[in-house]
Amino acid sequence: MKTVFTTGEAAKICKVSQQTIIRCFDSGQLKGFRVPGSRFRRIPRDQLYAFMRDNGIPTDALDSGKRKILVVDDDESLVELIVDALTADGRFDIRSVNNGFGAGMLIKEFRPDLVVLDVMLPDINGKEVCNLVRSDATMDDVRIICISGMVEQEKIQELRDAGADEFMKKPFDVDQLVTRVCQLLDVESIGVK
Repeated sequence: MKTVFTTGEAAKICKVSQQTIIRCFDSGQLKGFRVPGSRFRRIPRDQLYAFMRDNGIPTDALDSGKRKILVVDDDESLVELIVDALTADGRFDIRSVNNGFGAGMLIKEFRPDLVVLDVMLPDINGKEVCNLVRSDATMDDVRIICISGMVEQEKIQELRDAGADEFMKKPFDVDQLVTRVCQLLDVESIGVK
């Protein structure tokens, strides 16, 4: 378990900008220390926990130390494949849902770091889910990987314009998806050749 965090790591955990963390550190709201002989700031786990609690920031990301991923697809066997691959990695807290309405509810409640989103859902299209996430400033750091069997370039561009970070065409290699998840969340990719 990690005991000391950089300002960048603390920002990701708190879902705020690194500048916000630096301002709180410099003003004394967030306690920590500077690395001797440098200007680097470090925040001990207990201080970060207290800061999060005092400011009403959910502490579950710090409690588990796992990055949160939401998988949204109506293809149950694909969801199972993706969830199994991410679970095997061991560093992710994963939830899944099979429709757009459930995705909207879970995004607000679960507050994932990354969403794997099927574009063609039975009740809503993926572009609308992207718009929902991007319309909430507190979710600016949420990464979105859209997945679909369609490959029309203008549709893919529309998804990117709506806020998708990545697009993967079905069928895809689930190991490649895990690698991409790791890259977008800035965590080291393990076990994938």
